[in-house]
Amino acid sequence: MNRETTLAIVIPVYNEGNNILKTLREINDKIRSYNKIYIIYDFDEDTTLKALESVSLNDYKVSLLKNKYGKGALNAIKTGIEESTEDAVLVVMADLSDDLSVADRMFDLIKDGYDVVCGSRYMKGGAQFGGPKLKGLLSRLAGISLHYLTGIPTHDVTNSFKMYSRNALKKINIESTGGFEIGMEITVKTFLSGGKITEVPSTWKDRSEGKSNFKLFRWLPKYIKWYLYAVLKRYF
Repeated sequence: MNRETTLAIVIPVYNEGNNILKTLREINDKIRSYNKIYIIYDFDEDTTLKALESVSLNDYKVSLLKNKYGKGALNAIKTGIEESTEDAVLVVMADLSDDLSVADRMFDLIKDGYDVVCGSRYMKGGAQFGGPKLKGLLSRLAGISLHYLTGIPTHDVTNSFKMYSRNALKKINIESTGGFEIGMEITVKTFLSGGKITEVPSTWKDRSEGKSNFKLFRWLPKYIKWYLYAVLKRYF
């Protein structure tokens, strides 16, 4: 890219009033690359909006967007991807679980020509602290086994903490209907189409405020769908 590459940070929220200001400060402290933040909410009474009244959105380069597809994490992420205009998109959770210290490294790799850069808990140097044990076990098993079965160049395909180039996103027809498996879909489809994917070690820690909105048993079949899609398309 001849001009300066720009970064969108997409944050889906659901009653994150206790966390959102801390998240904005952490982004400001840890991400040096020029960025614009898109906070996507479902309903006007969301506690996130009330908390944001105490700060200047312009100071943090924040754009507030209402979920144009109704509700849910998947639709919020889709809204952020479609409404942002920057050259790269980083999906970040508002619960302070993601390792934002690696975001600049991820952005450098996007500028070097990678289509997807995955924050990886399961490669050397990565780690995961807390969270439901079954969820962690299934996630680790899926990521590591898919890496060795298909050659997809990440050990952590299920992690939502990923950065995507705009060019790669333009080529994807998003079919996900559940929740955070959207990141797995984009990564698998990019890999199967010959796109460039890499990973950086990342640390994930369970939220300290609020309740997780991750719906393991409801969304598990959605993850399995993209796991099987990757394996079957790779070999048949």
